[in-house]
Amino acid sequence: MQEYIFDFDGTLADSGKTGILATQEAFKDFSLPIPTSETVNYYMGIPIEVSFKKMAPHHSFSQQEFEDLMECFRMYYKKNELTNVTLFHGILTTLKTLVQQSKSLYVVSSKNSIALLRNLENLKIANYFTDIVGSDQVHHFKPAPDGVLSLIKKYRLDPNDCIMIGDAIFDLQMGKAAGVHTCGVTWGAHDAQNLMKEKPDFLLNTAEELLSI
Repeated sequence: MQEYIFDFDGTLADSGKTGILATQEAFKDFSLPIPTSETVNYYMGIPIEVSFKKMAPHHSFSQQEFEDLMECFRMYYKKNELTNVTLFHGILTTLKTLVQQSKSLYVVSSKNSIALLRNLENLKIANYFTDIVGSDQVHHFKPAPDGVLSLIKKYRLDPNDCIMIGDAIFDLQMGKAAGVHTCGVTWGAHDAQNLMKEKPDFLLNTAEELLSI
């Protein structure tokens, strides 16, 4: 495998607490039913443009109200991210080793690209990645394959040499739809049982295991 495409939240970084707090605070400010931590965590793998409507299915948003809700979330997220977004154990060493082995690394995330790059820079890992794709850079969100396909087209990658690595079923579904190999990781949002239902090519329990696939 030469091309490693990573999800961010729940795969590279533990941002669950930040996303949960920001979502609950934003929903509270807009007098919406506050979703449980488990619900927010489940939907962490897809953009807030989609997940917020799934978490408030009985509310009819105007376009302006929905944009204001998302902006409120981003405000709370940015306020908490420096202290609450941390790398998972073994990720830094694994990224360094992959780059030393001349592998190409990318990120496809449900985050807006501005926030994604800011998070990567805060964690001091931005320099390990050839390119990143945020939710604002695709026409169709995960689990649609747009993010992965954009990288394949831009860098003329061979799908057979690419692997999509993520903690959520949406990442695996995206990778499958793009025709690349898939790898589930068990330290994020979705447990091994849910990930196995997507029949990934690999299922890992530690970051270091990436070095042997």
